[in-house]
Amino acid sequence: MKLRTTLATSALVLGLALQAQAADVPEGVTLADDQTYTFWLLDAIKSMDPQLNTDVEGSDVLRNLFEGLYNEDGNGELVPGVALDHEVSEDGKTYTFNLRDDAKWSNGEPVTAGDFVYAWRRLADPATASEYAWYMELMQVENAPEIIAGEMDPEELGVRAVDDHTLEVKISTPLPYFPQMLVHGSTFPVLQSVIEENGDDWTDAGTLVGNGAYTLTEHQLGERVVMEKTDTYWDADNVVIETLTALTINDINQGLTRYLAGELDRVDIPAGQYPRLAEEYPDQAVSTPYNCSYIYMLNVGEKGPEALKDARVRKALAYAIDRDIIVERILQGGQKPAYNWTHWAIADFERPEVEWADEMDQAQRIEKAKELLEEAGYGPDNPVNLSLQYNTSEDHKKIAIAASQMLKQIGVNITLDNYEWKIHTDRMQNQDFDMARYAWCGDYNEASTYLDLMTSYSGHNNGEFFNDEYDQVMADSKTAENPLEMYQEAERILAEEMPIIPIYHYANVDMINANIEGLPENNVNNTWYGKDIYRTAE
Repeated sequence: MKLRTTLATSALVLGLALQAQAADVPEGVTLADDQTYTFWLLDAIKSMDPQLNTDVEGSDVLRNLFEGLYNEDGNGELVPGVALDHEVSEDGKTYTFNLRDDAKWSNGEPVTAGDFVYAWRRLADPATASEYAWYMELMQVENAPEIIAGEMDPEELGVRAVDDHTLEVKISTPLPYFPQMLVHGSTFPVLQSVIEENGDDWTDAGTLVGNGAYTLTEHQLGERVVMEKTDTYWDADNVVIETLTALTINDINQGLTRYLAGELDRVDIPAGQYPRLAEEYPDQAVSTPYNCSYIYMLNVGEKGPEALKDARVRKALAYAIDRDIIVERILQGGQKPAYNWTHWAIADFERPEVEWADEMDQAQRIEKAKELLEEAGYGPDNPVNLSLQYNTSEDHKKIAIAASQMLKQIGVNITLDNYEWKIHTDRMQNQDFDMARYAWCGDYNEASTYLDLMTSYSGHNNGEFFNDEYDQVMADSKTAENPLEMYQEAERILAEEMPIIPIYHYANVDMINANIEGLPENNVNNTWYGKDIYRTAE
């Protein structure tokens, strides 16, 4: 993502478009009387707290209740949020953000630079126990590693309010993509007084105070989330959709049925049904590249099974899974087979050549897998027995069944374990698994959003893959003139050590009501905002 920059005095000033960034309704369009938008969620949202949420679906909700420094437009370009623009020092290590003076919390209080300072310190503070604390470290915010480790007070974090409308951030290493990282929910401001007054209940409907275009009016865990337009948002006059409703439906096929019955405006298309639906509903079925990768994470830590401590076994498992069958026969929605971690559509990324992907066909991979298992001491008299857990979804189940059958061909016995989302993620965080279905959706459009996850200091390295060489490569990438070379080396290490089994790279495969306009069409992150949407008349 390239942003226009101009040189002014001794600082680099970033100018962003200052026009209203809410719904842009073309002249001549007739709006529907009913300005509502109802979308599908597979799982219950674990937390409405920006500093605690870890889920993509949670992010979709929080992006409407809160607003960070910047937002994204339909092409993935940065546009003003609370920040109008920023300046960068000549050494690239000090960012000064100029905040708008009309941003308000839903209780009418002004949003200030101090609210961002409080939120960022809260994120890094070990007392918060956020899985995303490491994001402050990834952003290279000064003193973040020491604070996260409990060696410094959160007040030492390199962020300060110069005044109510000026936020200064100091980072330890220049990062060209630093502004892109600021659209992530963990960096959103929160109101200290509300949290201190209400404790863990501050995110309840009717209590939560946000600064987004909508306010939370109902949250029935695992059933529905309802958000209503608020007149305190700085651009409320240009927000068209009055009500956003998210319905949690664990059965993806039931979700499609309810979409076709008119209960939903958007739903994921179940595996294998895109070709049919695209023919029957060409104005509603959509498939576009999506910045997410689907993998099986392997528990290679102390609590993991003995077999997975051997890289030969891990590689055998990866080689034996036929991705073409999964993508072409099961999914059929424009997804691509994955032989690496980073999504193919990430800006400025090129996958390095790796032997198992580029020099072998599937038959050769299976033969190599059998050889590797034999070398590791496994065979008919000593089979590898593993469990594969996945969260509730008919699609995940289909893929898991297919993978287990493929692995059986090389003598690996797989037991399938299905858990609801919260239990699934809790087990992963506690290393209570052998193999587990996992997907990562990039927090920004740059390869480090994937590759940093596999470092030893990552808050999401649930398989406990700790590799000094890998850590060093990713550390070197932060100061490399051409980080692509480091990223490719990191991918080669993953291919050699195989702590994860890449399965496929996502596409966004949806049914979308033809009367809904304003959703992003060219944003690989699929970052959407209710304030940009509108419903046209039938």
